[in-house]
Amino acid sequence: MGRQKGEGARSKNRPSSSSLAASLAPLGASSVGFGGYLGSSKIASSSSAEESSSFLNVDNEVAQHLKRLGRKDPTTKVKALTALSLLFKEKLPEEVVQIVPQWAFEYKRLLLDYSREVRRATHDTMATIATVARRGLAPHLKSLMGPWWFAQFDPIPEISQAARCSLETAFPASEKRLDALILCLEAIFVYLDENLKLTPQAMSDKATPMDELEDMHHRVISSSLLAVATLIDILLSNELETSSENISIDNILASKVRMTITTLAEKLFSMHNYFLDFLKHKSPAIRSATYSALTIYIKNIPHAYNEGNMKFLSAAILGSFQEKDISCHSSMWDMILLFSRKFPDTWCSNNIHKTVLNQLWQFLRNGCYGSQRVSYPALLILLESMPPKAANGEQFLLLFFRSLWTGRNSSHSDAECATFFKAFKDCFLWALDNAGRLSKSEDEATCLSSRLVNDILIMLLWYDYLQLNSKNEVESILELSSGAENIQLSDEKSADVHKYSSSYIKELGKCIIGILSHVSLKRFSLLQDFCATFVKDCLSVLQHRMPSNKNQQLLKRIINFFLLLGQFPLGGGQTWPWELLAGPLIESSFKIIKTLDSNDAVKLLAVLVEIFGPVTVLSHIHVCNKEDHNRSSTNKDDGLIINQYLQTFGSDFVPWCLLSHSSSSGAKLDLLISLIQDEYLSEQWSSIITHFAKLEKGSRTDFGVPNHADNLQSFVMFFVKLRQKVNFMIAENTHNFGALPEHWHHELLDSVAVSIVRDTPCFCLSHGELLRSILGGSVEDDKICFISTKTLTVIFEEILKILVRYLTSTSFRWTRHSCSLLSTFAELTVSHNSSVVDTIEMAQFAFHVLEGSFFCLKVLHENDTLISSILATIFIIDWECNMSSVICNDDHFEILHETGLQPLPNSPTNSDNHKIEKVDTKLVNDNCSENIHGTELQSLPNSQILADNYLIEQVDTKLALARRVHVFRNTIFTDFSNILSLCNLSELKNILIQTIKSCIFETVELTTDVISSLCSTWVMDLLKVTCKNFDQFQRMLDQLLSEANSWPLWVAPFIQDQSRTATFQRLRASHEIDDQSHGNFVSFVDKLISKLGVQNVIVGCTEEASVEGSPSSRHSYSRVWLAAELLCTWKWKGGNALSSIITPLSKHAIDYHSIGRVKIISFLVNILFDGTLIHGSNDQWIAFCSWITSEDGVENIEDPFLRALVFLMHTFMIKNEIWGRLETADFIKHILDKLFINNNVDRACLRILPYVLSFVFRSLVFQRKGINGSAEDAFFIPSEAVELYDNIIKWHQNTVAFPPLCLLEIGNEEVIEWIQVVLACYPLKIQGGPVELKVEVLRKISEVEKKLLLSLFRKHRSSATVVPSTSNFTFVSPMQIDMIISKLTAVTIAYCWEEFTEEDWSFVMENLHKWLEPSVLLMEEMAEDVEDTATACTTDSMEVISKKFEDLRPFDPSLASVSSTALITYFLFSEFFELTQADSFEILQSIKHGKWIQIKNQIMENVLRLFFTTGVAEAIAESCSKEASMLIASSRLNYSLFWSLIASCVINTPEHVRSKAFESMEIWGLSKGPISSLYAILFSSKSPSSLQIAAYRFLSTNPILHLSVLKENCLESNGIFSDGPPLSNNLDETSEESLCLRDEISHLILKPAAELPELELTGNDRVNVFLSWALFLTHLHLLPSSSSTRERIVQFLQDSVSSTILDCLFQHIPLKVVGNSLKKKYTKINGDALKVANAAKHAINTGSLLSSVESLWPIGSEQMASLAGSIYGMMIQLLPSYVRNWFTSLRDRSMSSAIEFFTKVWYSPSLLADELSQVKETVVADENFSLTVNKSTYEIVATYKKEETGMDLVIRLPSCYPLRPVDVECTRSLGISDVKKRKWLLSLTAFVRNQNGAIAEAIRIWKSNFDKEFDGVEECPICYSIIHTTNHSLPRLACKTCKHKFHSACLYKWFSTSHKSTCPLCQTPF
Repeated sequence: MGRQKGEGARSKNRPSSSSLAASLAPLGASSVGFGGYLGSSKIASSSSAEESSSFLNVDNEVAQHLKRLGRKDPTTKVKALTALSLLFKEKLPEEVVQIVPQWAFEYKRLLLDYSREVRRATHDTMATIATVARRGLAPHLKSLMGPWWFAQFDPIPEISQAARCSLETAFPASEKRLDALILCLEAIFVYLDENLKLTPQAMSDKATPMDELEDMHHRVISSSLLAVATLIDILLSNELETSSENISIDNILASKVRMTITTLAEKLFSMHNYFLDFLKHKSPAIRSATYSALTIYIKNIPHAYNEGNMKFLSAAILGSFQEKDISCHSSMWDMILLFSRKFPDTWCSNNIHKTVLNQLWQFLRNGCYGSQRVSYPALLILLESMPPKAANGEQFLLLFFRSLWTGRNSSHSDAECATFFKAFKDCFLWALDNAGRLSKSEDEATCLSSRLVNDILIMLLWYDYLQLNSKNEVESILELSSGAENIQLSDEKSADVHKYSSSYIKELGKCIIGILSHVSLKRFSLLQDFCATFVKDCLSVLQHRMPSNKNQQLLKRIINFFLLLGQFPLGGGQTWPWELLAGPLIESSFKIIKTLDSNDAVKLLAVLVEIFGPVTVLSHIHVCNKEDHNRSSTNKDDGLIINQYLQTFGSDFVPWCLLSHSSSSGAKLDLLISLIQDEYLSEQWSSIITHFAKLEKGSRTDFGVPNHADNLQSFVMFFVKLRQKVNFMIAENTHNFGALPEHWHHELLDSVAVSIVRDTPCFCLSHGELLRSILGGSVEDDKICFISTKTLTVIFEEILKILVRYLTSTSFRWTRHSCSLLSTFAELTVSHNSSVVDTIEMAQFAFHVLEGSFFCLKVLHENDTLISSILATIFIIDWECNMSSVICNDDHFEILHETGLQPLPNSPTNSDNHKIEKVDTKLVNDNCSENIHGTELQSLPNSQILADNYLIEQVDTKLALARRVHVFRNTIFTDFSNILSLCNLSELKNILIQTIKSCIFETVELTTDVISSLCSTWVMDLLKVTCKNFDQFQRMLDQLLSEANSWPLWVAPFIQDQSRTATFQRLRASHEIDDQSHGNFVSFVDKLISKLGVQNVIVGCTEEASVEGSPSSRHSYSRVWLAAELLCTWKWKGGNALSSIITPLSKHAIDYHSIGRVKIISFLVNILFDGTLIHGSNDQWIAFCSWITSEDGVENIEDPFLRALVFLMHTFMIKNEIWGRLETADFIKHILDKLFINNNVDRACLRILPYVLSFVFRSLVFQRKGINGSAEDAFFIPSEAVELYDNIIKWHQNTVAFPPLCLLEIGNEEVIEWIQVVLACYPLKIQGGPVELKVEVLRKISEVEKKLLLSLFRKHRSSATVVPSTSNFTFVSPMQIDMIISKLTAVTIAYCWEEFTEEDWSFVMENLHKWLEPSVLLMEEMAEDVEDTATACTTDSMEVISKKFEDLRPFDPSLASVSSTALITYFLFSEFFELTQADSFEILQSIKHGKWIQIKNQIMENVLRLFFTTGVAEAIAESCSKEASMLIASSRLNYSLFWSLIASCVINTPEHVRSKAFESMEIWGLSKGPISSLYAILFSSKSPSSLQIAAYRFLSTNPILHLSVLKENCLESNGIFSDGPPLSNNLDETSEESLCLRDEISHLILKPAAELPELELTGNDRVNVFLSWALFLTHLHLLPSSSSTRERIVQFLQDSVSSTILDCLFQHIPLKVVGNSLKKKYTKINGDALKVANAAKHAINTGSLLSSVESLWPIGSEQMASLAGSIYGMMIQLLPSYVRNWFTSLRDRSMSSAIEFFTKVWYSPSLLADELSQVKETVVADENFSLTVNKSTYEIVATYKKEETGMDLVIRLPSCYPLRPVDVECTRSLGISDVKKRKWLLSLTAFVRNQNGAIAEAIRIWKSNFDKEFDGVEECPICYSIIHTTNHSLPRLACKTCKHKFHSACLYKWFSTSHKSTCPLCQTPF
């Protein structure tokens, strides 16, 4: 349906309008036809009057459209035809009839049109006219019928169909159409004759392209020829084919009509030279139509071929074999075959014989030019139609077949190959059958037949089948045939072995066999030659007369030939395949095949057995092997044949096929199995087993004989293949003998199997493989075992004994313990006589057998004890091998690597951490057996199952065993579920659980982490295998966690009547506790919880509310005692209670809301509280603070129950708020019940009470109603808190009654405990960050409480200054007194500050400095100690240095407690002075304006001393080693509250205090100064984040901001302290040296580009890099724009600092969420991107990064992204050129587009507004210079005028400024040369683009450059600028010769790039 060539492709220059339409009349026409046409061309009328007269009777509208049909444009024609169709449908028939003459004129012309659309529309219009006019067409039919009939044969199917429809519309009945054709017969022939006379030039005017004209001419000629042929055939044949109806025309056509059609046809035939010219035409369509026309003439008008024209017609017709176009071959063959049948004698002409036959041979040699499917079937018809004289006997046939053979194509499709060989076979058989007809005598016929067989069948077909297509290859086979020397092949190309396709070879073989089958029926004697040649060829191939690779190919071809022969349907009585081919071949080749080690040779024999039957083949071999046999014997006695068959099978085939293993063993075993017949199974099986037993016994008695292993391997393969056969028989459901495993049982085989496992002296893998092949069971569906069940039981018992013996030989006590369990359970008696090496070998053998026959255990389903023992042993061996592999050294892995084996997943490493990682990530992985698929047990490949000796020499055999056992055991999870159902699961679990616990308690060879990881993994495996439901799972956990030797240590379970409680263990002496065992088990439980989840192990329920198999009560399996045990243990190797218990338990309680979750927590808290009471807490009370807000200080609590209780209550009550009011009330009641026992205070409970109350009051804040009867104190209080409030009042009263602390004796600390209880009733809360830290009270207390609290405070305040009298009593230390009084002071101030008197305030202010000063002095002493240690460690090793720093004096926790309290009080003071209500207190006002200022400054100075001191200590330690600095930094983590308070104070200290502290640090004289101390804190990986924020604030603000980035000497030389910076003229000075960055940040700013992107995204190194850049940019921002230091910094960045930092920034900024559309709304932006953008905008607007840095901690991806965005914002503001250079170097287009969009949306608007505002505000215009700013278009117009010159320069800022370069354009110039204008333009462009700062500054510098130029200053000859574009210097370095001055930077760059030191202008040495 494609468009015709040239259609629709007219150029714009080719006219298509009606004005260019040309006349269609050819020049020089001799006559004019009907309607003004000569043929199909219209003759132009002589006058316009005649042209217009034709439209006189036509409607105007119709006439207009008819005129449009004469235009050249096809679209216009189609539209006109469409319009005419519509008009004709609306008109009456009479009106349409009047239009027909004019339409006939246009119709003839339109049918020749080039456009198929026009022709299609023409037929549609014609159909409309026929429909409307109907009978009115009759007068005009003769003028229409010619073109109408011609149109039926248009080559375009849809057009010819439209023409046919239009004709059928006019004549619906076929009879009517036939009448119309007869009526118009002469007119049709005239029209077609005129068409055949047309030339391309006469088709149209000169404007039509020649290619279109040729296409039109070809179409007209071919369609006309087809129209002539079809018309003749319709009118002269017996059937009317066109109408598809069988209508006889004999009665319709009169003789006159026949004569007329014949006369017209003959006339046309002769007039056009018998179509010979068309026969030679270049157009295939014309030639094809000519062939069809000639065929019709031969068929219907044969007399047209007469003696006058026959000579050249026959030569032309028969010479058509030259036709190469495939489309013509069908019609060509029709013509040739019909002509040959009509005129056969034409072949006998000498001329024909010479020329036509040569053309035929060439046609065949060329593969019929591609028309195989058409031409090959016609060859047989051609041969049949040719007379014998033309065939010319032997020579003709040989040339025919060789030519045909040469034209074959082996690469053709299957169908084409089949077509070729069918044609070849048919022609060959025709030649054999007609040999007598083609020969002169019978002898010649016989000779011809023999020659055809030898030369064609053998030499061509057979040798081509063997792919021996060259003469040399044929002769290389030993005496293939007697006539091999004279072979002449038509194809001289050598054949490639891989040339032919399989379908080609198959069809060729079928062709040969078909020929042989036909010949055997016709002339049996002709088979002798082929069969003799065939046998000789096969023998030659078997005797290796060819190269080995080709020899294999030849054997495969011979095998395939026999297979094809077996598939060929031979007729009855055809015995030639056996008698002539197979029989002689077997007789001659059997002995040769036996000596060969060739799969193909054996397969050949197997194929012959399959085709002709094993009895026939073997009996024939038996007869042939007899020395005195009679070959002509015809004895067919069946009994004798069977005896011969069995004798040959047992004596020849069994020993031969079961010979030692070789490459052909598989094929021989397949052959042996195929020889076994059902009726003779017992005799044949006995022969095989007898031979097998003999060889197997020899392999054990003569083990040193090398071929015994090969013999065993052959038997292994035999049993495997035999099992496959039996499986196939079972699958086919056959009932033959041998289809059941019982049919193959044999006592001798049973005895051999038992002897292998019992008596083998060396357990090699060959025996193991043999036993596996006998037992079977490698896959679940394998139910075939060749031995009896009794024997199978014995074998598995022996295997179990071997494996248990292996366990007894290991070095682990727990494995030997497991052996006793296994021996007792399975009632085994295990000997221990073998050595360790033999034991491992035996274990390898036993496991190898078990691995390959595991599913045989299903047969032993009644012996569940044996199955359970074997499964348990597998698990224990795997666990033992895992543990052994972990503790072995690395030498094994070197051996494994060298031998190509990979180490086990749990490979040993040198460090315990690596061991744990290997175990947890690889071995612990539950899916580590991913290589096991389906239910098949995948053993190691044969290449990895190494022989014993090799394995012992190359690798550790134990590791090899561990690998296989591990893989095998993992398959038990899924593959062996059916086996597990057969064992005793309870006993299996009991053995394995006892083994695991024994391993945990008794293993000392490994660390705790490794032991726990291994054992937890084993438990997971065991749970998956043995637990089918929830109850089994929980009961197994109970059994696993039950009490043992050292477990549990604190809390034990107590289960009674389905209730679960806990009991407390008695306190044990140190010698009674095995810390190693207990630690191992705790770590094991930790790992178990991490794997199973706290809901399963602790809570005792699943994640869902109800699961299948779960109990009705979700907490019936709760193990609160286990959580308490782990909490009391607190820390263990590899874990702690926080991460293992508290965090997951809290998450579970939050995620699964229920009453049960709270009960679990309540039970746990009560257990811990009661445990604390029972064990009697004597913990140091100083650890308690009422304002404790986190886990601070908990680590210092020594009592395990109390520590756990405090931490748990903080998490559940404060942090996560899991406890509700009712739970709190229940706990309060529980506490109060324990406080008094028989009216006596329980001191243990009293010591615990402060810790508990501090959390209770946070969760239950209340007020009491009507305390003193006043309405003002009436508050609502929950009923459950009334009792607690009453007790608070009593506690207060008791505490006040005690004597003062200064008189308290040691041993009578009850008063201190009661004070602690009272303080706990008034909790404080510290909130806010380090910048705005505040202390809040959490209760609103009553007046009674205030009075009692104040009285307690004043009592101890008054006695604080009293010195106790000397006596024999020992009083409490002053430090303890200070601690309690400081805490009491802080609480009292927080709750009762409004009632404070002047004496109270004075006491507080006097003691603040006193409480803080000792910590300052201690810290300074520690810093000096660090200095001394660092000085003394200059030559020590790293280990010695670390040890010395560990021995340094630690910070005193007592001092930290007192100092923290003092700082809390200080913050309370500061808050009170800021309160508005404080102004009403005169006392506070007097204090605020009096002593407070001095005290505040003292406290701030002390705080800064502490701050600097801790930093300088870390800086000094870092100069020694990184480990030493981490020790100093880590010591601060124990006092996070103290240092957080210090940091908050530092942040809020005023500038003058900071300056004084800075100067004091400088005077101190340590090796590190104050700035180094600040950087040490900032870059520390262990410091509290609040300290780092304080350090950054200190470094980024005055007074030391100018010192934090550059060194002091650099600052002084660059103008920080001086007014004007001199520019350096030293060319060798690098930018880094001149800049003098501080060492602390230099290595971070200058970090190599390759290292930056590789830093961890949230790692400490990358954070430090970002912080360094933040300080660097902050420093740069505060420098004046004209500062020389700023210029140097910018130049330093350009030259020395890699822009990779920007790549790192965009590793954090989420670009992908921004999108690509500028119209994207803010609300559609991802939240992360919005945060980054807001942080960046804040940094640009404020010029500070402080906000992003302060929000950096805790460090996370979001925080790093915000900081990265802020740094990027500062960079594009301060360093636009630096960023632009980086951006333009990006190669990733998607990345650059995202960055550009992100910058354009979030950064550029504010930057552009700021830049334009600066330009407008700061650039001052004068008489020579003016400036205009357009903010809407981002344009700056700079006008510079000087005298009579001037120019306007427009600076356009891009919307994504500063990523894209600024564009500068000169819009107007006056009096300036082009050279100068271009130079000035480039100068401004350089200034603007290279400016790393504001555009305004660049414009000012550029203006200054112009001013200096007009003032006469010479420009630099290198950059053509006066002021340097980057450092803004003037040309100062002058050449001594030419006197030109240069910029120092330009000259330095010139020298560097040119590699010479000469003047750029005069080239003299500079």
